[in-house]
Formats: sequence, structure tokens, C-alpha cells
Amino acid sequence: MIKLKSSHILLRALIPEDLDFLELVENDEHFWYLSDTVQPFSRSILKEYLQNAYKDIYEVKQMRLVIALHNKQPIGFIDLYEFDPKNKRAGLGILILKDYQAKGFGTEALELMLDYTFDILDLHQIFVSIIENNKNSLRLFKSFGFKEIGLKKDWRFNSGKFQSEYLLQKIMHVH
Repeated sequence: MIKLKSSHILLRALIPEDLDFLELVENDEHFWYLSDTVQPFSRSILKEYLQNAYKDIYEVKQMRLVIALHNKQPIGFIDLYEFDPKNKRAGLGILILKDYQAKGFGTEALELMLDYTFDILDLHQIFVSIIENNKNSLRLFKSFGFKEIGLKKDWRFNSGKFQSEYLLQKIMHVH
């Protein structure tokens, strides 16, 4: 049985009440390099995004879930993107606010999402892109069996310099 909650967190759909949290994260310049954002989003654009967030992953080819504590406090997002049902793959990204990092929440969120992607969406593989100096993220994904399959040299320009980005992949072997 698939569950989207663990002992400390739950993964849930976006709701209108997430507008302030979405604005906080999407307009934080420290995160812009992750999504190639170059300018802030207006509240009206983010409100429109929330109004369309219910759309099915098969229609929009992506899905964003809120990582929340059981008291409903949102602490991050976990996203599927480039969802390709024909080839049974998707990209995955996790963003957890700094105050909640290194507390096991990313591990729990990733475990829940991998169960969901492999058991419910019936994907064969998940891929992630991680900046070379993000050692915590690299360690997290490798602990779940993700393998480095490449390094994209000077891939992202951030804070006045180029950064390389690792591409990792996890293939689910069906027995």
C-alpha cells in the first residue's frame, strides 16, 4: 500500500493557502539557479499557478507536492518534471527550507516519492540533476541507489561563476 506520509512528514497537493509559502520559495533569489528563474513572480501569477496545480500529471507532464510537517507547516517541495509515461521516466527535485535541512525530512520525502513513482506511476527510472558542490543532496540520492551517469561541465551560471552539474539515475529493476 502506498502512503504519502511518514512518521514526521506528509506529501500533499498544493492548496490556495500555500500562496505565501510558494511566493517565499519562488521569489527567493538563492533558489533561482535551480529553475533558471531570472525575475520574481507576481502574486497573481503564483495564484494562477495554484489554481491550475490540480491538473493531472499525464496532462501537464509535471507534479509538485508540498513537503509538510504533520502540524501542516510546509517546509519544502518535491517535484516530478519531464514526466514521460511512454518511456516510463521522470526527473525529480527536492527543495527543503534551510532551517529544516539535515533533519531527515529529505530522506523521508524521497522514500515516499520513490514508492509513489515506481508503484503508482509505474515508472522504470527517475533522474536528478545536482550541482557538484551540493554534497548533502548527492549523498542523499546515492543512499537510495542513484548512480552518477554524467557530469555536465560549467552547466549553470550562478553567483558570477559556472558550476558543473551531476546527472544521476535510478533504474527500477522489475523481477
